[in-house]
Amino acid sequence: MDNLGEANGTFAINLFKMLGEEDNSRNVFFSPLSISSALAMVLMGAKGDTEAQISQALCLNTGKEVHQGFQSLLSEVNKSGTQYLLRTANRLFGEKTCEFLPAFKESCQKFYQAELEELSFTEDTEECRNHINDWVTKKTEGKISEILGVGTVGPLTKLVLVNAIYFKGKWNEQFDRKHTRGMPFKTNQEEKTVQMMFKHADFKMGYVDEVHSQVLELPYVGEELSMTVLLPDDNTDLTMNN
Repeated sequence: MDNLGEANGTFAINLFKMLGEEDNSRNVFFSPLSISSALAMVLMGAKGDTEAQISQALCLNTGKEVHQGFQSLLSEVNKSGTQYLLRTANRLFGEKTCEFLPAFKESCQKFYQAELEELSFTEDTEECRNHINDWVTKKTEGKISEILGVGTVGPLTKLVLVNAIYFKGKWNEQFDRKHTRGMPFKTNQEEKTVQMMFKHADFKMGYVDEVHSQVLELPYVGEELSMTVLLPDDNTDLTMNN
């Protein structure tokens, strides 16, 4: 699973660079694991050039071990008995008039815990869109209510792959709200006032010379998961470079 972790990390960085190219002043928030696991299911049903191109984009080697790696990774992500709540769910919604190979459906279920549900995009596109949105709403505790906007699916839609991820955890060292106050926050273009939390405690810190940034680890309760914060030095160019 180490190779898969490295591949997912490389994919995440590559995608982050691409998402920041259009407007490097805006916030970027995305889930690399959600995207890679969904595309890996497409990879499982692909051949030839399509298989090679998806593998290249995901920084993966082709072969069954890729899907076994995702199986182990997703099992670890969704493990129970933790002091935090982290759940990821995959599902395929396929046009019911299409004959999806049983082996493909079985593999999606085995490796990605993803059931293929048959819908009729041809007969009632809007009902299908609402049904998929309702599934995502349920899986994200109501946080994402419309993953598919009007016009994103149509009568010619054959297959929709959806990943929902939900996380809720408490800080290992809690922040006191009464200490939150407005402070200046710098970007490349401007300085603005934002609400910042404060906490006096011992945390792991480091420094990465290559990107001229301090690194702070903020663990959640149980210290199994952490948030990693990078703080660039003053006057550091934040533009994403290849």
